[in-house]
Amino acid sequence: MPSPAVLSLIALLLVVAASLTSRLNVGVLAVALATPVAIVGAGWKPEQIMATFPSSLFLTLTGVTLFFGVLQANGTMQTVTHRSVRLLRGNVALLPLLLFALACVISSLGPGSIATAALLAPLAMGIAHRAGVPLLLAALMIGNGVNAGNLSAISAIGVLVQELMTKAGLGGHAWETWSANFAAHALAAAIAWALFGGPRLVRAGRPASVPTTEATTAPPATAETADGTRTHALSLLVLGLWMTAVVAFKVNPGLAGFAAASVLVLTGLGEDAAMLRQVPWAVLVMVCGVSVLIGVLEKTGGMELFTTLLSRLATPDTVNGVIAGVTGLISTYSSTAGVVYPAFLPAVPGLVAKLGGGNPLEIALSINVGAALVDVSPLSTIGSLCIAAVPAGVDSKPLFRALLLWGFAMTLVAALFCQLFIGLFAG
Repeated sequence: MPSPAVLSLIALLLVVAASLTSRLNVGVLAVALATPVAIVGAGWKPEQIMATFPSSLFLTLTGVTLFFGVLQANGTMQTVTHRSVRLLRGNVALLPLLLFALACVISSLGPGSIATAALLAPLAMGIAHRAGVPLLLAALMIGNGVNAGNLSAISAIGVLVQELMTKAGLGGHAWETWSANFAAHALAAAIAWALFGGPRLVRAGRPASVPTTEATTAPPATAETADGTRTHALSLLVLGLWMTAVVAFKVNPGLAGFAAASVLVLTGLGEDAAMLRQVPWAVLVMVCGVSVLIGVLEKTGGMELFTTLLSRLATPDTVNGVIAGVTGLISTYSSTAGVVYPAFLPAVPGLVAKLGGGNPLEIALSINVGAALVDVSPLSTIGSLCIAAVPAGVDSKPLFRALLLWGFAMTLVAALFCQLFIGLFAG
């Protein structure tokens, strides 16, 4: 029988393969494979496997997503979106910039990229079409915007990345993580603006009627979000207090999220059932399930084998670009938060040791950027949300093809960006 290290590495490779080809939630598969590897291969007891469950990560992610589930379900985030669009006052040339900025800010505040894209895409794609902004440009501004803010210290995915980096001995680099990710996506958005209609909108130079009302996913009771309500104002106050606690007083964002969500529901500013429906339970199962397998991988020696394989692909001088390209290619078909980050970030220290050089923080930042920059592809959740939001009567196939090509191109762009510039963000 192969050693436990080999078995655990095979299990990880099977999970990655399943994430590329199967519709099964790979968190479920990861636990299913980790169990026989640990019990039969390594002689563990069930309690030892359960001890690898990332309970602190689960509580943190659940708390954050519960809180923003309330804010999304009661229409607060829709209110922010509608009022921001009103600021355009008919200037269509500013719409792409607004979409990027709005997506980045909302994503940075806590909901993360997928929840923000689900909020913005139905509104933004309809407005862009009616205002004459190319749908490809609108989709790329939304996608790059939500990803640009996705790794803030208070966003759900940013919390995940910080915990994984801390576990790898790279804690305390929240600013570097956010700024590197933001810069890469801002550059991608600037390229998209230049290539796909931005200059034409500026040259047109004439105001147009930008619609400010579109169908949203808000419940009927909160549909009048453009005018604002007492509920939304008080919800934003709670959001401000939550951010102050997390940023100024270093309160755990998940634990503070449980408290904030409880306040909103108990005071009648949100509904319990609606809040729970907004939580991405599938993502939580995926992230935590893969983390269990990674825990088994680390304790059986499989992580050392994994880093050995990675080290054969690069040298200390090329590792930043290579790791960004590899994670980007996998992330094109797989889950960035659920598979790529949990699998690759813990491998950074071992990879540096195997290479005999390299900056661990630069490699971690390259993993973050490489995995995320491709996520506007229609094979990703963000890209598919933009495709689904194409207005009725408009052929979505050209947009699908264009986003697919863009996603693949970003694999190369991420590799070049990380190879040439990632050192600027690592101090």
